Amino acid sequence: MSDDHRTPRRPTAFRLDDANVRFEDGTLGTPLRNEARIIPAAVEPEDIQASPVRTAPSVRFGRWFLAGLGGLASLAIGLAIDSLIRDLFARTDWLGWMGLALVALAVLGLAGLIIRELAGLARLRRIDRLRDAMGAAAEADDTKAAKAAITELIGLYKDRPETARGRAAMKAHMAEVIDGRDLILLAERELLAPLDAAARRIVTDSAKRVSVITAVSPRAALDLIVVLAENIRIIRRLSALYGGRPGTIGFIRLAKEVAGHLAVTGGMAAGDSLISQFLGHGLAARLSARLGEGVINGLLTARIGVAATDVCRPAPFIGTKGPRIQDFLADLTRSIPKDESTS
Repeated sequence: MSDDHRTPRRPTAFRLDDANVRFEDGTLGTPLRNEARIIPAAVEPEDIQASPVRTAPSVRFGRWFLAGLGGLASLAIGLAIDSLIRDLFARTDWLGWMGLALVALAVLGLAGLIIRELAGLARLRRIDRLRDAMGAAAEADDTKAAKAAITELIGLYKDRPETARGRAAMKAHMAEVIDGRDLILLAERELLAPLDAAARRIVTDSAKRVSVITAVSPRAALDLIVVLAENIRIIRRLSALYGGRPGTIGFIRLAKEVAGHLAVTGGMAAGDSLISQFLGHGLAARLSARLGEGVINGLLTARIGVAATDVCRPAPFIGTKGPRIQDFLADLTRSIPKDESTS
């Protein structure tokens, strides 16, 4: 009887160490009577995954260097202060006590700076956590999560008189039966709308200052200083407006987040888009080269302001559109006179 018409065997139990159990490797020939053969399943090459290569953890020599250098600097400063105090006491007692009082004053000032920086970082983390919570609550339409996030938002602005009406309205809304997403939309309208209007004024004023100063400035170095100072100022003002108020370290962290937001949204690749906006608005014939440069610098400042608004705002823009570059273009070009030479 051929193999194709062979009666299949009944299911039977067997032990792997039985003498009649053999593994099929292609060289055993015809199976014997009462012999069981185990045929390995074929393994496709893509099913074979190489085990990850474990690399030894690298030694962080850079951190060792910075830690040792910082320790030596701290010891040097401490020894220098100790030597100075001893010399002052050697001269006269009152000089020594004055030196100790000045050291205590410096220590108190350093402690105050550290506390202020830690508080600023904590406020920034609170803003980031609140923005994520409000966005998640709106996306999931979770009423409980929305109420918890709005309660924290109300606590964030409890000392802000311009939000008093919005806080009272939101407390009344949370006592009603409203879906989570609708509660977030109401919080945007009642609580954040006045702050958004103030943020737009801050961005517009900064963009106008940069536009005017760089248009009349005779030096490129002065333009660079003005633009840098105004960008730092706009980030600080927007952060303070929305409740961040960062210190020096917090501001550096916030500036990195703004730069990252610009990179993600493609904001700094604005050369072609700004030129196309000028041409689309028919401004190429109205602006001299210097005025055009000033307006472009103003729009770039406005773009940084838009990114800073997105980063500093304690909630994402859900029910309303965030500020855009086109919103500031008319404000920057409204007072530019037409160049008579191009008429």
